[in-house]
Amino acid sequence: MIDTLYRLACSALSPRGPRARLSILTYHRVLPETDELLPDEATADSFDAQLAALKAVFNVLPLSEAVARLKSASLPPRAACITFDDGYADNVSIALPILQRHGLHATFFIATAYLNGGRMFNDTVIHAIRHSCGGQLDLSALGLGEHDLSTPEAKRRALGNILKKVRYELPWARREEVVGELARLATDAPPPDDLMMDTGQLQALASAGMEIGGHTARHPILARLDETAVCREIAEGRDCLEALLGTRVGLFAYPNGRPGVDYLPEQADIPRKLGFDAAVSTHWGAARQDSDVFQLPRFTPYTNDIRLFTPMLLRNLTRKDH
Repeated sequence: MIDTLYRLACSALSPRGPRARLSILTYHRVLPETDELLPDEATADSFDAQLAALKAVFNVLPLSEAVARLKSASLPPRAACITFDDGYADNVSIALPILQRHGLHATFFIATAYLNGGRMFNDTVIHAIRHSCGGQLDLSALGLGEHDLSTPEAKRRALGNILKKVRYELPWARREEVVGELARLATDAPPPDDLMMDTGQLQALASAGMEIGGHTARHPILARLDETAVCREIAEGRDCLEALLGTRVGLFAYPNGRPGVDYLPEQADIPRKLGFDAAVSTHWGAARQDSDVFQLPRFTPYTNDIRLFTPMLLRNLTRKDH
């Protein structure tokens, strides 16, 4: 009964044809179980429940098909897509079998520099805070302040503060150096080298019929780079994927993805000029026929409470996409 009511409400907000709205969901990881430092990340159980709820209400399409149908005003009612950012190995080992069990498609945006044993800076910081030996961590020498690590809540708060400073206040050229020193100050535990996909896993995704998109090579804040550097990052990531997969890559996701913060509006012309078909941001909302297909909005369902999942998606349909 509740799914019928949800479908009726969703159809009113997202009808077929010219007035259709396209909901694009964003995920990053699907963990085997809840992580106290990453409580908002989906788990295998919550992702399974979310896909069942999504399938009960929405018509889930591959992103490339949905973009084409959005432009041609031929979307079905309640249209939705599933996307993943970055290229974590659990996308293949955990998320893919769940997607296949539900008969659903997803698009995976890959930061290519971290394939085959690489590690994104945020995961180095998370590992360091997780395995820090003391209840306090003094990072003043790095310009990152002092942090209480005495409880899981304190560690989460420290992570938020540190990651924000590293991401937005440090020069990109110094990011890896500073994060490496942070890790040395925090812990002796060796960092993981298997968080991201390897080439075989990437190819397995493609062989399973999933769509692969570009996400730059090194996941920088594009807003802080000049046009030449942005073009190089986007093209390098795309060219690497095309060489590994032997097929064209037509979709792109801006790293972090907030317009005006993580990329500049004028930078949306760069993937267009490089020959991509569409690009997605992380600005919440649902796309309309008149949306810029190189700045399509996406929504992240930050909840592991399945009772909130569909209401959140319905609420997102009422947002403006720009």
